[in-house]
Amino acid sequence: MVGALPRELDQLGHDVRIMCPAYGQGRGNGQWHALPEPLGVDVGAQAEWARTWETALPGSEVPVYFIEHERFFGRPEVYAGPWGSHEDNDLRFTFFCRAALTLCLQLGWIPDVIHCHDWTTGFVPLYLNTTLRDGPLGRTATVFTIHNLEHQGYADRRALDFARIPQSEFRSDSVESVGAVNMMKAGLYHSTKLTTVSPTYAREIRTPAGGCGLDDVLNFRGGDLVGILNGIDAKSWNPATDPHLPARFSALDLTGKATCKAALQQQLGLAVDPDVALFGVVARFASQKGLDLLAEALPHIMDRMHVQFAILGSGDPGLEHAFRWATHQYRGRVGSYVGFNGALSRLIIAGSDFFVMPSRAEPCGLTQLYSMRYGTVPVARATGGLVDTVAQYNEKTGAGTGLLFEDATSAALYNTVGWACSTYYDRPAHMAGLRQAGMAADFGWGISADRYVNLYRWAVDQRRGGA
Repeated sequence: MVGALPRELDQLGHDVRIMCPAYGQGRGNGQWHALPEPLGVDVGAQAEWARTWETALPGSEVPVYFIEHERFFGRPEVYAGPWGSHEDNDLRFTFFCRAALTLCLQLGWIPDVIHCHDWTTGFVPLYLNTTLRDGPLGRTATVFTIHNLEHQGYADRRALDFARIPQSEFRSDSVESVGAVNMMKAGLYHSTKLTTVSPTYAREIRTPAGGCGLDDVLNFRGGDLVGILNGIDAKSWNPATDPHLPARFSALDLTGKATCKAALQQQLGLAVDPDVALFGVVARFASQKGLDLLAEALPHIMDRMHVQFAILGSGDPGLEHAFRWATHQYRGRVGSYVGFNGALSRLIIAGSDFFVMPSRAEPCGLTQLYSMRYGTVPVARATGGLVDTVAQYNEKTGAGTGLLFEDATSAALYNTVGWACSTYYDRPAHMAGLRQAGMAADFGWGISADRYVNLYRWAVDQRRGGA
């Protein structure tokens, strides 16, 4: 989102800039240059010093500033290592929030709006409502986007001391949650406006079932909470020009998709069969993504249906074992790759007939958008952004772009895979229509960018009207 939305805003004539940590990235490669003045950040007992690198967002003139601090961001991992989450994540991202605001002042650039993303930026609006409220940034509005409410950034009260924010903010209507500092909650309480990345997710998180303990806060801020769908980079994700595929294709000529299917089958050790229904999965192996439902349903699917599965992902060790077992048990019919492989993920999206997303929660989801663009029909649970982007198949008319199911159960997933199989084998005209409708859908960033601009203006009016 941060890579795509600023390009659209820039094309609309806005001065937009990106700030993020320098996570051990290579620098000084000719496209980066260091700002001459060091960045002194007022956190902790004494100021921390950082260096700022500037480059441009690829394909645009949007400035990107990377804040380099070896102790906080020099490590190879972002949030966690093999042992779990970094114990100093609270200090790392408190530092980043303060550093980004300090950099605005150093650049002499006072933005109308700062758009924050998830818990790692939750202290930005807190700063602007407390210690920096009467400074040059005091009239700057904030928009806080929730990408995944499950990750909230719990921390010890030392985070407030390190931030030099009064301990009086440690209360239930500010940053306190179950006896700890909650950096996500800080963003939710103190931002001018709140967004999620789909309208349905914006409604779901206001319920006890979907609110992850913060539904009361989100209902309190409900008048300032809106859902705006994510888009995709239509240039990068285009089957007609994608250089990562063994063959390109379009809605007018799907010959290359058959070539991709054969290449996928060969790479994952599946029987090369152009006529079998091939289901693809690219996901984090976690209960949120519903992959345990697939692991439970898979033996029943393989015993009763003429299908193949191509599975890519990693995460829960039990699920990794389950999919390795299935690959061994159903050799030639199930192929899996445990780990990350960008080229293979694109091949699965392009070469499969169906794309399976049985998510328990899905704030927006991008892979269903990619799959539709590549003529691969989603089989997904009707939740969050999935229900907002996938139009339910109508067996009578053939209309729709995918097949949705309601219940987060292995039985519901099994039945919907069966429905997909009957559509594939018994109603080929409907299958072709689902492919064509998905490939014709517009999921670019243009409409969403316009909605964000309107929201930014709303936030600025509210912030300055109350100043």
